[in-house]
Amino acid sequence: MFCHECGDSDDELIEGLCKDCFLKQLSILTIPQDISVTVCAHCNSKLENGKWKESYLLEDEIIYRVLENAIEINQLTKNPEIELEILQMRGTIAECYIEAKITIYGREVIQKYETNVRLNKSVCTPCSKRNSGYYETVIQLRADSRELTHREIAKTNDLIKKSLANQFEKDKLAYLAQKTEMKEGIDYYFGSSKSGRRVANEIKEEFGAVIKESPRLITQDKSTGKGLYRVWISVRLPNFQVNDFIEFKDKIAQVASVSGSKIIAINLKTFEEFSIQWRDYDDIEVLGRSNEILKTTLISKSPNSFQILNPITYEVIELPLNKIAINSNIGDEVNVIGIENEFYLINN
Repeated sequence: MFCHECGDSDDELIEGLCKDCFLKQLSILTIPQDISVTVCAHCNSKLENGKWKESYLLEDEIIYRVLENAIEINQLTKNPEIELEILQMRGTIAECYIEAKITIYGREVIQKYETNVRLNKSVCTPCSKRNSGYYETVIQLRADSRELTHREIAKTNDLIKKSLANQFEKDKLAYLAQKTEMKEGIDYYFGSSKSGRRVANEIKEEFGAVIKESPRLITQDKSTGKGLYRVWISVRLPNFQVNDFIEFKDKIAQVASVSGSKIIAINLKTFEEFSIQWRDYDDIEVLGRSNEILKTTLISKSPNSFQILNPITYEVIELPLNKIAINSNIGDEVNVIGIENEFYLINN
């Protein structure tokens, strides 16, 4: 058997060639001489098959990934060792060096390649929308019949910042486009309706709230014929806070806790807890605030009643015995709240 290339005889021919001629003609890798990739000038995401992917990668990482995807490995070789190196950047062109090493038919083969990767700068769709102030959802944060507290505003701002950071990897429109502060509350403008709805639910979970959505037709999509909507989300914080006093279905109570699903209150006569669903919010009447709680002295008690001093007039008031009075001693200082000309003992 003779080699088709050099004519030498060899006990083992590979595709009609001796080992030397085969290895001379063998190309471990196939690499285009010039490679180009379109990247966003703002977030470094790549345009692949008409879609923007992998944002916020370092420029070097983009180049290495583009190189890896462009390299074709000869099927006759198995698992070659490949080293990639960026030699230098000339503007938006990266001059790259590739080395491939493989052991085949008992011999080590090392091949070296050079190519260029060109970064074509553009602006991705999400960044274009962000830079133009685009938004899909507005959260209108209000407090019912009162002003928002400094704590509520600070907590909401922090919650929004963390929520958008968590969402951004999967939703590139999860950003705050604008914030407008007014006397009646704050309007937050969000890039996507999905991120706005999630933030609204997180605010409700934090403070408790009544949420209502109002979609508004903005324009018509010429390509699909479908309407394009923006969503206004009203997030109304309750007209009370924890430790305030309310009346619900003839029960006078103190608010113990507030969550996204319900309100927990303590009946001031029986000291039993009960829950109120947010759908019944409009049936709640606010009777007093926690800063209206006063201190007085327990001056006597009997098997069925106890006496305290009116903290304003210092007159003696007799009330039915309850568990707070039972667990208190004569002379103890106790907390009371005056509601509709009646006083109620409050847990310290």
